[in-house]
Amino acid sequence: MIKNLISLLLLIVSVSLSFKHAWDTSHFRNNPETIKMMADLGINEPAIPIFVFLTIAIGVLLLIPGTFFLGNLLNAISIVVIMAFAIRAGNVKMALIEIPFLAMPLIMIWLKYPFKD
Repeated sequence: MIKNLISLLLLIVSVSLSFKHAWDTSHFRNNPETIKMMADLGINEPAIPIFVFLTIAIGVLLLIPGTFFLGNLLNAISIVVIMAFAIRAGNVKMALIEIPFLAMPLIMIWLKYPFKD
């Protein structure tokens, strides 16, 4: 029971973060810090809709029991890509900050979808 509650809590946090990041990324023009961060990472403006779509897709995939694993896998891959961009840009601090967010989908895969049994 505790395992299911932890899994459910992580699922809620992960889906919420996914949709929040999609919203913030789609409204990047309103936030100069986001524009600077994307430029520092080497992400150009035409690539932004791809990131928004991918982030929304990850959030939806996490909610469906049959695609839970795929959603977590894509989430982990996207975090590793962000970490790689950060390291390439020389921003090791950002890459280190992403480690707990990388651990979250991996832990969720291990815990499995909550209340599926």
